[in-house]
Amino acid sequence: MMKRHGQQVNAMESVPQGKTPIIIVDDDVGLLLSMRATIVSAGLPEPAIISDSSRAIEIIRENDFHLILLDLIMPQVSGMELLQAIKEEMPGIECIIITAVDDAGSAVQAMKFGAYDYLVKPINSEKLIITVNRALERYDLRNNLALLERHQSFDSLKDPSAFQSMIAQDSSMAMVFHQVELAAPTDYNVFLTGESGTGKEMIARIIHALSNRSQGPFMAVNMASFSRTLFEDDFFGHVRGAYTGASDEKKGFFEVAQGGTLFLDEITELDQALQGKLLRVIQEKELYRLGSTESRNVDIRIISATNTDIEKATGEGHFRKDLFFRLNMFHIHVPPLRERIQDILPLASHFLDIHGQRNKKDIRTIDSDLCSLLLNYSFPGNVRELENIIAKAVLIERGQTLTAASAGDLARHLARPGGSDESLISLEELEKQHILRVLDLMRQNRTKTAKILGIGLRTLQRKLKEFGSK
Repeated sequence: MMKRHGQQVNAMESVPQGKTPIIIVDDDVGLLLSMRATIVSAGLPEPAIISDSSRAIEIIRENDFHLILLDLIMPQVSGMELLQAIKEEMPGIECIIITAVDDAGSAVQAMKFGAYDYLVKPINSEKLIITVNRALERYDLRNNLALLERHQSFDSLKDPSAFQSMIAQDSSMAMVFHQVELAAPTDYNVFLTGESGTGKEMIARIIHALSNRSQGPFMAVNMASFSRTLFEDDFFGHVRGAYTGASDEKKGFFEVAQGGTLFLDEITELDQALQGKLLRVIQEKELYRLGSTESRNVDIRIISATNTDIEKATGEGHFRKDLFFRLNMFHIHVPPLRERIQDILPLASHFLDIHGQRNKKDIRTIDSDLCSLLLNYSFPGNVRELENIIAKAVLIERGQTLTAASAGDLARHLARPGGSDESLISLEELEKQHILRVLDLMRQNRTKTAKILGIGLRTLQRKLKEFGSK
């Protein structure tokens, strides 16, 4: 027994003998027992429960918990203090905050400190189980990602055919593809970041194709194009007579994407007044058409994307933090092309095939000078810019090899005045450096290297032999 505020209360502490991934910390013993019963009845492992928050850190250190359900307001040690201590010492553990109705602001602050999600009292049993399952799923995903950081390989993809629409050989993209395979089977909202032209929408489509929602619709929407009036009508839809001119009922994007995936590109461009409306649909999983008082169920997965600094946008108040927390259940960053050097020449060859056929030109290879220009360009427009460069060069080129002359704009962009005599080298040395660089980028694959260089395999082998003899 222990005294609290002049009253005697029973302290509750129970840790199952068998290993359990879940612990609940709350000074309300009745709520502890109720939550334990709900979790066990759902087929999940029996959780550990503790009502004295001053004992929590010690018990957590002694056990291998994956998830902590943590009340914010407790008399011994507050939930916010515990959260900060847990995240500092054991950052891999997922935390779900339990809060009173009028304390939602503190819950959002707790999520900023690293909490996964929050539940508002009185706790809905169904929502509790869904949130617990998703938090445990996220724990597994994060651990798998930690392993992937040490094993980035295209060969270990479970379904490499799913990525055939994306030309990639750089190891940084192998990491992206593995993240996609981890996130796709879950129902997590995914947040994609990366510069314009890196292929975020293609990634979103692959996630959808690999998900349990693949038979449902995929709808892509650019958020920068919506005013307040357009947003409500296009996203929520309307009933007949909702406003002048609404002669028929209309389904909004949320309903059209029902059972599937809604891709929200340039999400940070959404007007702040509309961000709250989007948040409500995500939280409540329901909407009202314009002119209607009938709620409609929303069953969609949201994949969002931005090419801006999302941390800066939330920090400066341009994008709601609570909305970002809901959208960012799983984050994937798509690196810019300048950081994917091994992808440049394979992509260039791919676009050459596409635009050569489209323009009925028999251009088979890219010459070494143009390859060198491409490898030394920063591509501020990323993959989209590379395709534009190749497409324009194909139109200009008259021979069977795509030359640097046909990409004159690129050559002029890279030209640097005032070169030093010390940087001048012979054509023979330049050829050697270029061949060896391409060979390295192709991971020593001589067949691919010969194709990129536009020379025969035997010629390449002969030149490599000559280089080795010097």
